[in-house]
Amino acid sequence: MSLPELQSFIARHERIFLLTGAGCSTDSGIPDYRDRDGAWKRPQPVTLQAFVGDELLRRRYWARSLIGWPRFCQARPNATHQALAALERRGQVEMLLTQNVDRLHQAAGSEAVIDLHGRLDQIRCLGCEMRLPRQEFQQWLGELNGDWLQLDAATAPDGDADLEGVDFMSFRVPDCPRCGALLKPDVVFFGEHVPGARVERAFAHLGRADALLVVGSSLMVYSGFRFAQTAARAGLPIAALGYGRTRADELLNLKVEASCAQALAFLLEYPAAAAPPPTRGLADAAAPFPDASADARSSGS
Repeated sequence: MSLPELQSFIARHERIFLLTGAGCSTDSGIPDYRDRDGAWKRPQPVTLQAFVGDELLRRRYWARSLIGWPRFCQARPNATHQALAALERRGQVEMLLTQNVDRLHQAAGSEAVIDLHGRLDQIRCLGCEMRLPRQEFQQWLGELNGDWLQLDAATAPDGDADLEGVDFMSFRVPDCPRCGALLKPDVVFFGEHVPGARVERAFAHLGRADALLVVGSSLMVYSGFRFAQTAARAGLPIAALGYGRTRADELLNLKVEASCAQALAFLLEYPAAAAPPPTRGLADAAAPFPDASADARSSGS
């Protein structure tokens, strides 16, 4: 499919539900997990069950995170994030639901955003639910593990680093200063449930949308794929932008295999005030949307 067809798809709709994935952030230097066939490029991410139940794995996770976080937090929005923020300023975005945990959509200026899988810049206590900034926790980790700060490793997805060949049992991980329970990133690990209220809010916005546009996601994770399933059942037109196979290929009305930044560059060519008004597309769907309970993030990204 050609880029003009994507432009036409966007122009026809005024309440677009955006669903974004890792392909939006690769141009910002954050690696993704999957290849163009939807297969894993690297070992699967840690599960919640392993993180909680395996002390050595937990030490390994935080040691790698100590090395990977400085590069991750320096990532900046790229042209894809900026284009989607421009689309919101044009008044055509019902909601942006992102599977990413990097907060780059917000940094680019998008305001109508739901972080489906949480946010990596925040730490959560598994006991008392206290939150603290990841940067503050980084300083805490560094104070406890000063020698580790001299190590280096290749960048991996989601603030990870490929640090191997060291004794992770010597790495010190602090517990919650308030209740003594385990601390983890405020993100949804594999095997962990997406909070039900977050899912319900996203489905409510999908119910008010007149189209679904998937940007940079293979939709291999069911927690994201179910939104495409629901949109298809409701008769909403669905377009996908990015490279390679998606889990929703059979549901798509339009698929554009191209650079996300290049395909959406037209959104940055004129200010919102000068943009032509969208042409109404499909009317509000009559099909009911589910009252979603918490669902596990069960496979891929």
